[in-house]
Amino acid sequence: MKILRVSDHKQMPWKNGGGVTIEIAIHPADATVDNFDWRISTATVAQDGAFSVFPDIDRTLAVLEGNGIILSVDGVETTLSQVSEPYSFAADAHTSARLNDGTITDLNIMTRRCAYTHEVKRIVLDNQTARLHFEEPVFLFVASGTIIIQHLEGEEILFAKDCASFSAAQKGSIAISGQAVAYLINFKRN
Repeated sequence: MKILRVSDHKQMPWKNGGGVTIEIAIHPADATVDNFDWRISTATVAQDGAFSVFPDIDRTLAVLEGNGIILSVDGVETTLSQVSEPYSFAADAHTSARLNDGTITDLNIMTRRCAYTHEVKRIVLDNQTARLHFEEPVFLFVASGTIIIQHLEGEEILFAKDCASFSAAQKGSIAISGQAVAYLINFKRN
């Protein structure tokens, strides 16, 4: 298990220059926004506008903070809020967004179609313990609250915007507890 603390995330401009993104993890490690195989990031959206185009990329978006967004993908509108399930779409489709009421922060997961696919699951913990089962490398991103991860050497505490990665060698299950909203991100090689 590797912990990616919020203080270690990399801040950079959007591909289209319209805002700032926080890169949490990218593969390969030396990749850029133009040649990654997969990427996890957050972004603050402060105004309506077009999304950056990423050719041959699939994308999933979830709203972490704010009053939501109306996403238009090739003319089909979908309203997303903090309680919505993650929304998947082609990152090379014509995509724009309108804010419902003020700035939002979102979580973005992207994979290059020829290399990887991904699944994103929203998890809500209300002072209970849950077991996460996985067979591929996964990431656990904490949107809000605190999560305690139980492992053989003890426990690890994740705070808001922290992320834990689990390698394929750890496949099986892990116990998590706390009061939090989190996202389990699973990457599969094609």
